[in-house]
Amino acid sequence: MAGPPCACQTCAMSDGTPTPREGTRLDPWYGSYAQRAHQMRASEIRALFAVASRPEVVSLAGGMPFIGGLPLEELGEMSRRIIVEHGEVALQYGSGQGDVTLREKILEVMALEGIVAHPDDVVVTTGSQQALDLVTTIFIDPGDVIVAEAPSYVGALGVFRAHEADVVHVPMDAHGLIPEALEQTLARLTAEGRRVKFLYTVPNFHNPGGVTLSLERRPQVLEICERYGVLVLEDNPYGLLGFDTEPLPSLRSMSPEGVIYLGSFSKTFAPGYRVGWAVAPHAVREKLVLASEAAILSPSNASQMAIATYLEHFDWQGQIKKFQVQYRERRDAMISALGEHIPEASWNVPDGGFYVWVRLPDGLDAKSMLPRAITARVAYVSGSAFYIDGSGTDHLRLSYCFPTPERIREGVRRLATVVDAELETVRIFGTSGGRRGDTVDFPSPDLY
Repeated sequence: MAGPPCACQTCAMSDGTPTPREGTRLDPWYGSYAQRAHQMRASEIRALFAVASRPEVVSLAGGMPFIGGLPLEELGEMSRRIIVEHGEVALQYGSGQGDVTLREKILEVMALEGIVAHPDDVVVTTGSQQALDLVTTIFIDPGDVIVAEAPSYVGALGVFRAHEADVVHVPMDAHGLIPEALEQTLARLTAEGRRVKFLYTVPNFHNPGGVTLSLERRPQVLEICERYGVLVLEDNPYGLLGFDTEPLPSLRSMSPEGVIYLGSFSKTFAPGYRVGWAVAPHAVREKLVLASEAAILSPSNASQMAIATYLEHFDWQGQIKKFQVQYRERRDAMISALGEHIPEASWNVPDGGFYVWVRLPDGLDAKSMLPRAITARVAYVSGSAFYIDGSGTDHLRLSYCFPTPERIREGVRRLATVVDAELETVRIFGTSGGRRGDTVDFPSPDLY
């Protein structure tokens, strides 16, 4: 077996091509990686999983749905019947675009947000995370610009970074993405001769911000993007999980040719099946299918059949309503606990979804404070995870979807002890023990 290539300077190629970067003792193949591999970074959330999953730690970090709320025995029987009665199909390769029966059912789900489409418009993916990667693959060359909200979903930032995109943030307020700021950003980038490939947005119950793009702003955002020739990538895993209102019409329903819509069953059903989808204009859809076939050949037939059977034979809309009640109870527990234990902080009150976005008292740094929080047996995600430049350390994201209300209250109580100790340190020494990064804050105080 051949060993790693020599990385010494004397082995430079005779044609003058520079020698690859030297290997290291820990990784002798370092010099062989593609340039984009060096842009990859560990997710701050994934890095927390090993610690946050310990039973003694109250995890307010990961956005894991409350699977215990599902009818697990009935779903187990459903899975058994699929394998026994349809195993030769379920366990076989399938279509690269996805099973047509499931694609027809997906149309019923999207109709709740005003989307009218054809099954041929839908591409089934391995979770919406793969859809994110596919869209980025077919649109982004190194150095291309993606405009994204500030803050933005950490999983999207990881994909964009891996494809060597230049991410430019646009601020939000209590009503979502600010149209005026979007227009100013696009005008500046155009004047600089930089082409924006798409706007990435999570319009409903934003991750991590918890806010929702208002009905009034939706057509404004679309009009601005159309005027500047910018595609919109609408990522909508939480849209059906509002607590007190009917779903808002999606951006895709307002501009079918200007929007790629990403959906997922991970939040409204179960993430373990890893089933999501994309709805795109015809030409884009064809490229998505080709890119997906190149990456995975085809999505899992077994997972697709399970989802399609669930949508056909279970009261999936009733299950979503149960989730809404359970998550509202958990949100209320978190908001109440924050008011009781950490009144010095400020936060939004989300109308749905999984997350509360908390601004720490002045002088505190969420990233430097995290090890002390873990010692106190509570986990959260620093705001720095949600900015491409690592800023935002005066914020943290708290997730209320998975723990019970009692555990949420206990977790916030533990967090309060850490905050109190940090505030005392600031009072005495003028610093919380770590440099507070520059932040890009929500500009409107009514977010909180």
